[in-house]
Amino acid sequence: MTALTASRNTLERAGEVRGYPVKASTACYMGGLAVLNAGYAAPGTTATGLIAIGLFEEDADNSAGAAGAITVRVKQGVFLFNNSAAGDAIAQADVGADCYIVDDNTVAKTTATGTRSRAGIIAAVETAGVWVQLGLGV
Repeated sequence: MTALTASRNTLERAGEVRGYPVKASTACYMGGLAVLNAGYAAPGTTATGLIAIGLFEEDADNSAGAAGAITVRVKQGVFLFNNSAAGDAIAQADVGADCYIVDDNTVAKTTATGTRSRAGIIAAVETAGVWVQLGLGV
């Protein structure tokens, strides 16, 4: 490709909600933490190599389908998740730091010795849980 020599109408994907193809044999639940697992949307789990992309905007059941057979809407933003327990609980002093995925509804302070993927940035902590900023590039 070469550099532009004239104006170009560049396409964009605007907005905070995007569609992603769902991983094979996977069910996604509205309100759950969404990740990319080998390029496909899936619920957050304790695993490495996952990329947190947001919150599922809808249920999507690809339990019997091949990878990419269906798509699911995922929203970027700041969302409230359950806080982990004991030594892995997130505290007020952790605001602004990274947190890590335990499951599609829980985040923790540490990687648990390199077994968890990064969820996002801790935005606030309260008794109800942890507010986490999620999305590509966060």
